[in-house]
Amino acid sequence: KIIDIVAALEPTLGGINLEDIKAPECFYIERELSKRMNIPVFHDDQHGTAIVAVAALTNALRVVGKKLEDVQIVQSGAGAAGTAIMRLLMKAGARHVTVADVNGIVNPERDDIKNGDDEQLKWIAEHTNPERHRGTLQDALRGADVFIGVSAGNILTGDDIATMNTDAVVFAMANPTPEVDPQEAAKHATVVATGRSDFANQIN
Repeated sequence: KIIDIVAALEPTLGGINLEDIKAPECFYIERELSKRMNIPVFHDDQHGTAIVAVAALTNALRVVGKKLEDVQIVQSGAGAAGTAIMRLLMKAGARHVTVADVNGIVNPERDDIKNGDDEQLKWIAEHTNPERHRGTLQDALRGADVFIGVSAGNILTGDDIATMNTDAVVFAMANPTPEVDPQEAAKHATVVATGRSDFANQIN
């Protein structure tokens, strides 16, 4: 019904911005509308977040003197925003991306992925984590250069950030509570950003 209603509006609009549609429905709705319509279809939670996150990471890597194709990136969150960030990062040249969700590191051998029917999660499992890491988010974070969080608040501590590589970049973008306290993260990381305007380096 959403697809039919939005598609019917095409003659009156120059573009469509889909807002606050949850995964996995958002992927299907955006894909079907893009097929049916001759105007741009933009999903804010996917494309908007991905654009600003990848732009911010481009700048942050300049600050720390690292290259996108070389860094180990760990992402927490495999929903609409997380999937879009990961896809855009890979298109931009990232080669070492590991994604974790509430069940741990995403890989093809995980039972819920192997036996599940979430096609988006299966795609992530096949196209990320080339080293086939297993375990928790904390396991993935050890030695990583970049953390990108679009998941849940207070799932990491400053001690977790301390296990990352030198000159680490931390984007803890969960709202209203970041994945890690930015002041604790700043004790161990060179660049720290959140999704909130009351902390430095808002990415939103």
